[in-house]
Amino acid sequence: MSVFESLNETSNKAVDVGEQYYKKTQEYYKLKVFQVLSISMGMLFKAAIIGSLLLIGLILLIVAATMSLGEYLGDNVQACIIIAVILVLLGFILFLLRTKFDNFVIKKLSEKFFVK
Repeated sequence: MSVFESLNETSNKAVDVGEQYYKKTQEYYKLKVFQVLSISMGMLFKAAIIGSLLLIGLILLIVAATMSLGEYLGDNVQACIIIAVILVLLGFILFLLRTKFDNFVIKKLSEKFFVK
């Protein structure tokens, strides 16, 4: 009978160890998800604030450049057209380089999320 009791005790210990492993794994994944979400939300928040300030500054610089160019040329319409063409060309160049931006973002995010 002691063999059966020993077998029962060993199997109970194995079940306990399995349950502990399951609980610890579950806790680990909860913490990992929290880490990923907090880093993601922090990056989005910083990007929104910094991006909006940079956008406002860029708009003011474009308006100032257009007004200055208009005074230099003596025609505000031509200045607006020149600035618009420059902006369209910059947009097209950035469109062509979009894969490089994607690769850069993926590389930076993978360094943060897949570090052991």
